[in-house]
Formats: sequence, structure tokens, C-alpha cells
Amino acid sequence: MRHVVILCAALAAGPVWAEEVAPDDAPDMGTRLMEEGARLFFEGLQKEMAPALEGMRDFAAQVGPQMQDFLMEMGPAMAEIVGKVEDWSSYHAPEMLDNGDIILRKKTPEEMAKPEADKTEGVEL
Repeated sequence: MRHVVILCAALAAGPVWAEEVAPDDAPDMGTRLMEEGARLFFEGLQKEMAPALEGMRDFAAQVGPQMQDFLMEMGPAMAEIVGKVEDWSSYHAPEMLDNGDIILRKKTPEEMAKPEADKTEGVEL
């Protein structure tokens, strides 16, 4: 009995697959479908991201004035540091000491000559 149902469904679906679109309309219809798919994708993405973006907007409104004060105070000092450092790759990542100081250690000539670790180890595509 199951075979009969499958056979009937296959025979009924045949004419649907056999319908051809005129060659002139085919690219236009495909383009419209792609546009519609992209539009639906981005609408869904927007709906998913809306709560996170709203939270980020609230956070920015809360932290904005403090960040502006920080940049006004520290901006000139940061610009001076950036002007003095010629090559950021010749320094290690910043470290924070127990007393709260932040230091930038310069790499030794041996460390500079050593090639960096292979960066493709993480994820294989």
C-alpha cells in the first residue's frame, strides 16, 4: 500500500517538474527570488539583533559621557605614545603589574628574528 502512495505522489509531481519557464523570464525570476531571499534573510537578522542593539544603545548612552571625559583627558597622552612607537610588532602585548601599572615590553633581537607561530593552526577550513 505504501508503494502505491509513493508511486502516485511521484507521478503527480512529474508534471510540476516538467513545467518550463520561458528562457526570457528565467533569469528575471531567479533574480527576484534571490532578492526576496536576501531581503528575508536581512529582515530576520535585524529582528534577531534588535534586542542586542537596543542594549548597546542604552549602554552607550550610559557610558558615553564618561568615555568622552576619558578621551579628553587621555587623548593627548595616547597620541604622544602612538607617535613615539614606530613598529607595534616589536613589542609584547601590554601587561598589568600587581600595583596597577601597565607596561609594554620590547621584544629582544632573538624574539624579533624568530618567526611567529603559524596562525593557521586554529581553524581548518
